[in-house]
Amino acid sequence: MGRAGYAGLATGSGAISKEKVSEVTRALFELGVDEVSIGDTIGAATPLDVEDTVGHLVALFPASKLAMHFHDTYAMAIANVYASLRLGVTVFDSSTGGIGGCPYAPGATGNVATEKLVYLFDRLKVETGISMARLQHAAQYIDAALKAA
Repeated sequence: MGRAGYAGLATGSGAISKEKVSEVTRALFELGVDEVSIGDTIGAATPLDVEDTVGHLVALFPASKLAMHFHDTYAMAIANVYASLRLGVTVFDSSTGGIGGCPYAPGATGNVATEKLVYLFDRLKVETGISMARLQHAAQYIDAALKAA
C-alpha cells in the first residue's frame, strides 16, 4: 500500500521557498512515502513558479515520485499543469467541474477541472483512457446536483 505526502508551492500564508518544499519532500520520502503531491493551495502560482520549484525538485527526486495539485483562482492551473508536464511530472489531482476549494485559503477557487486536463492531454496526444463525452456528462450531472442542493 502506497502512502502519499504533501508539500506546497503556496498556501494561505503566501509563497513557500523551493528549499523548504524540497526539505519537506525529502523528509516525507525518508518516512517511506511513495509519492509527494506538491500543491498550490491558493491558486497563485504561475508557470515560472512551477519551473523554479518543480525544476528544483526534479533535480533532487524522480519526477515519477511527484504529483501536482493546482487550484484555478487566477486561471493559471492549466498553464501550471503544462509547465509541470514539461518537467516530467505526469500525475495531477483534479476534480470534475473544478469543484472543491481550500478551507485554509478563503476565496480560493476550486481545483483544476478534470475536463480541462483531459482536453489538454488529448491535444498533446497524451493518452489518458478517459472518455471526454462521459466526463462531460458526469460534470453536467454533478453541476445539476450541486445546484439542486
